[in-house]
Amino acid sequence: MSEPVPTDASTGYEAIAREFQAAREGGLVGATTIAAWARTLPPGAVVLDVGCGAGVPVAEALTRAGCEVWGIDGSATLLQAFRTRFPQCRAACEDITESSLFDRTFDAVVAVGVLFLLAPELQRRVLHRIAGAVVPGGSLLFTAPAAAGSWTDVLTKRLSVSLGAVEYARVLADAGLVLVGETEDEGANHYFIACKPRVADAPADPTTLQRESRRNVRSGSSARSGASSNGT
Repeated sequence: MSEPVPTDASTGYEAIAREFQAAREGGLVGATTIAAWARTLPPGAVVLDVGCGAGVPVAEALTRAGCEVWGIDGSATLLQAFRTRFPQCRAACEDITESSLFDRTFDAVVAVGVLFLLAPELQRRVLHRIAGAVVPGGSLLFTAPAAAGSWTDVLTKRLSVSLGAVEYARVLADAGLVLVGETEDEGANHYFIACKPRVADAPADPTTLQRESRRNVRSGSSARSGASSNGT
């Protein structure tokens, strides 16, 4: 199977930035799921939004929940819109595979509609970088179809690849994270939820973490099995 080869730091979004922004303006798909996940985070949590785009609906839902949001996006057009909408948030126009923000630490990281646009090895590399940026006890939420496979992304027209739930769990474990739950939003976008065990908690009890995470997230979103296109 051929792999998607990034041609720009925006993973294809700079070329369709205006179209994408117009389509997402006022969009609510995924907002309930993000808000439910935010309720599992500590008050005032510092959250890194990887592939933040113009900030709708992810950063919007997080700021409403009282989180301090930092954003990374390779599209200068979308990032300018993000900064205009959220002047209180810090943001960097950087390639998500090489971002300097991964050298910092965050209470949580979210990556919606972006990882699967990367080649498999780049996905693994970025997940390891993300794991290093999550504090012990912190959380990661990202989207990708549950089933392994490839497809052409509707928006960017790029070849996209899901590693699949089994491989994502393996990569996360190798990076020091525990896959604790999966859920889907009203648009059938599939979410993976992972946590970094606290040192005092290690080794983590995946069964307990899964039970707590699913209870918290499902309180505000539907949970259904299956794969989807998972667009941002």
